[in-house]
Formats: sequence, C-alpha cells, structure tokens
Amino acid sequence: MDALAGLLDGPRARGAFLLRMVMEPPWSVRIEDRAPLCLMSMTHGEAWIVPAGATDPVLLRPGDIAIARGPEPYTVADIPGTAPHARIGPGGACSTLRGEPLSESMQLGVRTWGNAADGAANMLIGTYLLEGEISRRLLDALPPLLLLPSDTRSDPLLTLLDAEISRDEPGQSVVLDRLLDLLLIAVLRSWFSRPGAEGPAWYRAMGDPVVGQALRLLQNEPAHPWTVAALAARTGVSRAGLARRFTELVGEPPMAYLTGWRLAVAADLLRETDATVEAVARKVGYSGSFAFSTAFKRGRGVSPQEYRRGHGLPNRQQSSPPA
Repeated sequence: MDALAGLLDGPRARGAFLLRMVMEPPWSVRIEDRAPLCLMSMTHGEAWIVPAGATDPVLLRPGDIAIARGPEPYTVADIPGTAPHARIGPGGACSTLRGEPLSESMQLGVRTWGNAADGAANMLIGTYLLEGEISRRLLDALPPLLLLPSDTRSDPLLTLLDAEISRDEPGQSVVLDRLLDLLLIAVLRSWFSRPGAEGPAWYRAMGDPVVGQALRLLQNEPAHPWTVAALAARTGVSRAGLARRFTELVGEPPMAYLTGWRLAVAADLLRETDATVEAVARKVGYSGSFAFSTAFKRGRGVSPQEYRRGHGLPNRQQSSPPA
C-alpha cells in the first residue's frame, strides 16, 4: 500500500461534508471549520479563495480544482473585497458572523446550500473531517492552497460527483465518500506529475525499480520481521547497495523508514479502530505492547493510550486470556 492508496485503504473519507454551494453576488463565506483538507471546484461562474495572511487570492474558474489544507481559516467570495456574511465552523455548522444559525434559511435542497436557487456561482465542496497519519505523510508535502487549472487534466470524476451530490438514495453518502477519495487521488497524482514538481523524496523514489519495490514491500507488509538483508534479497540487490540507494533517494535508511511507517499505521489503527494496544502492536510488527509502547512514545511523545484518549476515544482494556 503506497501513500496514495493509503488515502483509500486507510484514513479515507467517512461521512465527509459534501455539498453544492449556489451563490448570487455579492457573497462571501468565511471557512473556519479547521478541517484537514477541503476540495473545491466550480461548475458555473467564478469564485475567489482568499487565504489568511498575506497570501495572494486565487481565482477559481469552471473545471478548476483547488485544495485547501487546514486548519488555517480562509474565505471564499465572489470578489476578494466582499466582506463575509456567513461562517462555516467545525462540523460544517453554518452561521452569521454573530453566531446566528443559517443552515435552515440557506438550505436549497439535498446537499445544496446558498443564497439563491439560481445563483450565478455554483461550487462543489468536499471536506475531509478526519485526518490520518498515513495521509499526512503525503499531504504535508502540499502547499496550504493549491490550484489545478481545468486545462491540465480531463477528469470525468468531477462530472460524476456533480451528478451524484444532490441525489438522495440509499447508500448515497458512501458513494460520495468514495468519489471524493478517487477525485482527491486523481488531483494529487496530477499535482505531483507536473513538470518541475517536487514531491516528497519517498514519493519520487517510488519510480525507482529497486527502491520503489522495497518501499512497497515495507508498506504492504509492516508486520514482517524485515532486515536490510531480507529486503535486499527480495529486491535482488546487495545489502550495502540497497541501504546506500534507499538512503540516497528516500532520505533515511530502510529500517528508519519502516519504523516511521509502522508508527503511522499504528496511530491510524488506534484512532480508527477499537483494537487493543497489544493487537495494534502485533499488526504493525512488534512482539508485544511493551516494545510497541516504548517505540510509540519515543516517536510520538505520548503513549498509545494517551494518543487514543487525546482523540476522544476510550482505551480498550486488554482482555484476560481464557482460564
């Protein structure tokens, strides 16, 4: 499982906040939901995304796709100077800047929200509400706001999302979650394949015939008792040759990368499942909870139990063995 696949097979969209926003000028919405990632695309009209701070506004035209990374706030408006009249807070809660609720008054139908049913600006919005450790390795390589113009790609997934987003059928939320995942991965692949693009070192190393194979082995089988010698044997090169080339391309030795990957997988398991610490330890290649807890605290600064509690999850007690 590589990091792009991890967006689908690991900390994927679950109950993502998806809607079609329909607006008639003048309009401006302040986004303060602190979500880790939001994908936006215009289907009609134009909009400006105004990041916090001194960053220049970005114009979004039909077919363009923008990704905004949280948790910093930003504004989406008809023109950069329009003062916000609405705020979207955590969980997609919509209100005026004074805190008066707007969800019902601006509801225009299934997953459709705005100030006019036939407004000139139509935007599709998909917001990831959960953040994972695996996906963070990739998303941390992105700028706070990126734009892919429509002329850089031809993406039928955007058309499909547009067709599906206002439907109200059984299982529709799951369909939309998966479409959002697929669209995000298509956008990220396009972003990192741009001429002159600088993806993370390990992402670029995926294209190397030896190191790429080694990375996939480590990611697909984190519980395997890997050594550099075993990895070299599977990739058909010498131990020294693999260690040297892996470190050169990835930026760290194979076993250091494996430790980081194991802890990332473990962190997502602690947050996304109710598995015991012992079970998580064994799933990512540790002999028991003590060795795992020691490594986790060294890498994350907190114990697995503290990490789980810090994300609002109860710590599952270890079950006693049968008598």
